[in-house]
Amino acid sequence: MTHSSQDTGSCGIQEDGKLYVVDSINDLNKLNLCPAGSQHLFPLEDKIPVLGTNSGNGSRSLFFVGLLIVLIVSLALVFFVIFLIIQTGNKMDDVSRRLTAEGKDIDDLKRMNNMIIKRLNQLDSEQN
Repeated sequence: MTHSSQDTGSCGIQEDGKLYVVDSINDLNKLNLCPAGSQHLFPLEDKIPVLGTNSGNGSRSLFFVGLLIVLIVSLALVFFVIFLIIQTGNKMDDVSRRLTAEGKDIDDLKRMNNMIIKRLNQLDSEQN
């Protein structure tokens, strides 16, 4: 299971105090011996993406898309509420017109009732 550095191409150099380059975790068994003072070592900054670069742009654009969706939905809700307010106002105008018309009808019915009662009283008094 374990491979020595001689099996991986180190050409018989002893392992003590030597630097090895590992391309990935999957390639741990493929260790390459680095010569002393070699420029083959990659700095850590090259391997790890810096915050605010490509991954940050993706999260920013996702944030702006979400914000845009929220704004569109809230704008649609505001227009819907305005529409409901206008419709309610129109319905209230219709109801108030009906009430005033029915109020006039009620007044007319009261006058007719009074006239009928007066006429019945006159007829009753004539018969007595």
